[in-house]
Amino acid sequence: MGLIIRSSAIHAAGCYTTTPIRKGKRVAEYTGHRITKAEADITYETSPITYLFGLGDGDMVIDGHSTAMFINHSCDANCETCEEDGRVWITAIKNIPAGAEITYDYCLYDGGDDKATCNCGAKSCRGTMYSKEEIRRRKAVGKKALATSTKKKRAKGKSGEKPKAARA
Repeated sequence: MGLIIRSSAIHAAGCYTTTPIRKGKRVAEYTGHRITKAEADITYETSPITYLFGLGDGDMVIDGHSTAMFINHSCDANCETCEEDGRVWITAIKNIPAGAEITYDYCLYDGGDDKATCNCGAKSCRGTMYSKEEIRRRKAVGKKALATSTKKKRAKGKSGEKPKAARA
């Protein structure tokens, strides 16, 4: 199997296969230095692009430095990732024809206020690279914040006027 990096309609550069890949075959390993999430946050604080892959519970990340770092996100991916014995493998979840771009669902779970907009163009695109669980969590947080804000406005409106200055 051969992988090449070239321009991608999804995001800048992408990883493509030069030969067909069978479902279930390992496509690549995500390799690079392992650093803490805290180190990554400091190192890449002002960088708009990172190639970080969260490990385990997310306290450690791989700072990508391999062909796999160019594998783009898709909501209708042809691969998935699997962490085995501290290594991250990208494996085909369907048969992939020669010339196709290799993709997996990033399932992002951390990003602050970043919308992590998805550009995959899939019919099933959810509009973001965040995981379905993270999308639900963010919606719940948003609803809670809206409810709290609405309660404060109602309370202010009821008790609302500024107290008048006392007359002497």
